[in-house]
Amino acid sequence: MKNITTRNFRILCDFMEIREFMVEIYERDWRNGAPAPFLEYALSSDWMDKSYTHRNRIWEEDGRIVAFCFMENPVSDIYFSIRPGYEELVDEMMDYAEHDMPRMDGQQRFVLFESQDAALRAAEKHGYAKLFGYNEMVYDFREPLEYLLPEGFQFVEPGKASVEKIMECCWKGFDHEQTEGPWNGEAEGGYYLLAAPHATAEYGVIVENAEGDYVCYAGMWWTPENNLAYMEPLCTIPEYRGKGLAAAALSEMYRRMKPLGATHMTGGDNLFYKKIGFEPCIGWTFWQKKSC
Repeated sequence: MKNITTRNFRILCDFMEIREFMVEIYERDWRNGAPAPFLEYALSSDWMDKSYTHRNRIWEEDGRIVAFCFMENPVSDIYFSIRPGYEELVDEMMDYAEHDMPRMDGQQRFVLFESQDAALRAAEKHGYAKLFGYNEMVYDFREPLEYLLPEGFQFVEPGKASVEKIMECCWKGFDHEQTEGPWNGEAEGGYYLLAAPHATAEYGVIVENAEGDYVCYAGMWWTPENNLAYMEPLCTIPEYRGKGLAAAALSEMYRRMKPLGATHMTGGDNLFYKKIGFEPCIGWTFWQKKSC
């Protein structure tokens, strides 16, 4: 008989153990839950509200983590990570999430991956309905990625990047100028991200133009335990899109990561990834409680 205990997550002392748990249960299709960099990137970013992280919940057997229920962004999106052999905990986890995890405007969603069979069945049993889904693509390093950088651009030498220029590139690259105005020069969020315990900024790829402006950026959270090149984020500033810079950046990422032992790299769900050879791998689904 399993001796299961539960406790709430303590961000100052539990993160390292949670990361180890997520590394241990990792599968390429995320059948046991999201990979370790997914959570660490969020907790280390200024776009995530961390005021509710104490609501995250840990399940343990004799001191060993076997399940974890947590939020990301928005805080009302709830994720479930379960060690194989402990799928029976998912009903209890969903009960906890429904009653104790955050909501926004009274709403809450369960984020489940298509390969999480037990969680999908439990969601339906608990009265949840699938709202929508998409398929995130992954690049298999058995095939080379060989897009060339166009003339007039170059890669910034690893280890010599400017945090301020990266932050400006991301601000423009994620179209914040259109909705929030010009970048204000605030780069502290970038330095905060660099301080993450497992940040691997040295493997990021930056493209600059002839004037030295950063115009495309691909971040990397190298997870050697899983041979995982977790690529996040990727952006190109608007006036430089359509020139092949992102494809060249990911090709350079491939060249840097493959010799380290990486076997695959995460991407996204848009056609850009499919065009350069990424393949569907991770099915995301979003569930909400049915209306009475």
